[in-house]
Amino acid sequence: MTPVGPWHFTLLGYQAGLAQPLFLGLCLVGLLLGALALVAALRRRSRLGVLINERHAERLAPGVSVWRPAAQGGLYGLGLMLFGLALAQPQCGSKSELTKRRGIDVVVALDASKSMLARDVQPSRLDRARLELSTLLDELKGDRVGLVVFAGDAFIQSPLTSDYSAVKLFLRAVDPEMMPQGGTNVGAALKLCKQVLDNADRGAKERVVVLLSDGEDLMGEVAEATEALKESNVQVLAVGVGSESGEPIPVYDRRGEFVDYKKDSNGETVITRLDRAGLTAIAEASGGAFFYQPRGVAMGQVVERIDQMQKSELESRVTVRYDERFQTFAIPGLVLLVMGMLLIPSRRRAS
Repeated sequence: MTPVGPWHFTLLGYQAGLAQPLFLGLCLVGLLLGALALVAALRRRSRLGVLINERHAERLAPGVSVWRPAAQGGLYGLGLMLFGLALAQPQCGSKSELTKRRGIDVVVALDASKSMLARDVQPSRLDRARLELSTLLDELKGDRVGLVVFAGDAFIQSPLTSDYSAVKLFLRAVDPEMMPQGGTNVGAALKLCKQVLDNADRGAKERVVVLLSDGEDLMGEVAEATEALKESNVQVLAVGVGSESGEPIPVYDRRGEFVDYKKDSNGETVITRLDRAGLTAIAEASGGAFFYQPRGVAMGQVVERIDQMQKSELESRVTVRYDERFQTFAIPGLVLLVMGMLLIPSRRRAS
């Protein structure tokens, strides 16, 4: 079912609207309740008229009211209608405001090589990296985020954006089995991250690359890429994923079922290990830092570091804010409901 968006229109020359128009359905419920109460009262009067002459009704059926239940139902129905209008959040009148978004530019380099399938951290290195990145996206406030995915080569999975939900969608699509080139090229990923930051519109003063990887670099372009980032005053905040004790790399078939462990040219099982020293060297060479939590999420420390950086104005836009008028309907609706509760459907004479 497609959600209904706000309704906006012009009423007597004023900008008006309903922020939650679905709640207008409660108005229909109130109207139906009032109509049912009226029909029930008319039927009750008709049945009473058949049994008792109207002139003798008060003497033979003391305290029995025909119209009180109808009035009570009408009060309930009208109260619900007003509450429905209040919940629909009626708006009348508007004013324009200048909204500014401040933050820094963050590009995440996510390792999607086959070694990230290792399960020395549960459920796997790649899933732990996804958790780390999701934590980052949940904690950031106003910063722009881009995503670069790499194995033997690197490519942009998501450009810089403040739409964190979109980045999470791109993150779910990352699959080591779909990478066009095997291996691990951290240097190429860092170079591409720098390119994303350099091409940013209204780039921030503070810029950061968050590297999520086990650190195994088989291509040897890291030193050049790190030097270029340092010259551009871009810090690398490296988050280690994996264990230093090592783990075999599982191999899966097309159905996702485990087949064997990866072998080298000599038929020996390949063991992949977290290169803590390599990741630390990359981070420190750029003025950044290395973060590692073997049994937890390290991204909280990364967010603290980002929060300390100088925020820049990344975006400014004029937004229209509508004046809320829900209280105009909520207060009378509450009064009518209370009146309905106080109204007794039938009265008895004191003996």
